[in-house]
Amino acid sequence: PTDNGEVTVLQAGRHEFPFTFQLPESLATSFEGKHGSVRYWVKAKLHRPWSTVKKVKKEFTVIEPIDINTPALLAPQAGAKEKLARAWYCNRGQVSVTAKIDRKGYTPGEVIPIFAEIDNCTSRAVVPKAAIIQTQTFVARGTKKQKKSVVTSIAGDPIAAGKREVWHGRALKIPPVGPSILQCRIIQVEYSLKVCVDIPGTSKLLLE
Repeated sequence: PTDNGEVTVLQAGRHEFPFTFQLPESLATSFEGKHGSVRYWVKAKLHRPWSTVKKVKKEFTVIEPIDINTPALLAPQAGAKEKLARAWYCNRGQVSVTAKIDRKGYTPGEVIPIFAEIDNCTSRAVVPKAAIIQTQTFVARGTKKQKKSVVTSIAGDPIAAGKREVWHGRALKIPPVGPSILQCRIIQVEYSLKVCVDIPGTSKLLLE
């Protein structure tokens, strides 16, 4: 029936009824995670007299557009850290790392050039590495769960005792990954770059 009470009788055969929906601009990107997901679908129902309702559901994907050419995402990122490599019987010296990248926002397929200096003032060779980490955060009923995974990584050559290694834009390519989800109250997806140094006999030096 229509709004004014008139009834449209459909003859036998195929009938199509085009329709459109305007999606809100603030929808989070479709996502399948360890402890939760973001899914979208459209449902249609056909009501028939003296018969059961026929239902159909069709899923679709939403990708939230993110403009990486904003001042916040164009800002360079940099940091420095050092670690005293100790054994229980002696002091083995210090390892330090400084690293920077030219901006904060990137897209899949792009290369992140890493500029870094690693000083190995210990008596053992150390190995520098870099990785992109995806962090999934799930919030429900006041509790929070996180899952971290390595998206991609590279390893540099070992740095001998007393030597320095310099990365002049070491390339780390971003694989096809889903975009960050930052505006959702219960699910967040974030990416970070970690530069670490494996030090024999003690824990890693990590710079994120």
